[in-house]
This record gives sequence, C-alpha cells and structure tokens, in this order.
Amino acid sequence: MDIQLKRGILDACVLAAIKNEDSYGYKIIKDLKPYIALSESTLYTILKRLEAADMLSVRTAEHGGRLRKYYHITEEGLRRIEAFKEEWKEMVSICRFIIKEDRADD
Repeated sequence: MDIQLKRGILDACVLAAIKNEDSYGYKIIKDLKPYIALSESTLYTILKRLEAADMLSVRTAEHGGRLRKYYHITEEGLRRIEAFKEEWKEMVSICRFIIKEDRADD
C-alpha cells in the first residue's frame, strides 16, 4: 500500500479512536486491535504528528502512581475525520471502477 495513503488511514483511525473520549496509548492500541495491528512505536509517532498538526491535545494525569498522557481530539482533528470520510467515498468509487474493469477481463 502507498505509504502516504496508509499514513492517512492510520491517522484517521487514531483520531476516530479518541473521538468520543480522551484516551491513552495502550487503550488506543487495544481499541484498534480488532481492526488494525498497530505497534507502540508506530502509534506514538502518529500521536506526535497529530499533536504537531493541532489535531489532538495532550494532558498528563496520575494513574496508579504513574503519570499517563491522555489524548483529546481537537476541532481540527474532527474536521480531519470528516475530510477523510469524503476522501474515502472517492477511494471506494475508484476501487469499484478497478474491480469492474477486472471483472470485464474474465
């Protein structure tokens, strides 16, 4: 898969994982696990990129005697999810065309 396309999909997945409630790294990985395998190193790279793009904010809170970073989606992050949904409609249309062309060759 094209790296830029995959990056956009992963970004949207992480944003969607925190859309309804703030979350932290391990929980995000756990919540995404039924849909996509994501390593901790990949997740934290995505989180840093999304924070730099103002699509999420971070707060630190104590949990079980340790500090934990909680991620919160921003208005910019919500707009990115909506933009991704629109882009996805176009991708589905393209995939349908490709599949249709494959079937015509049979």
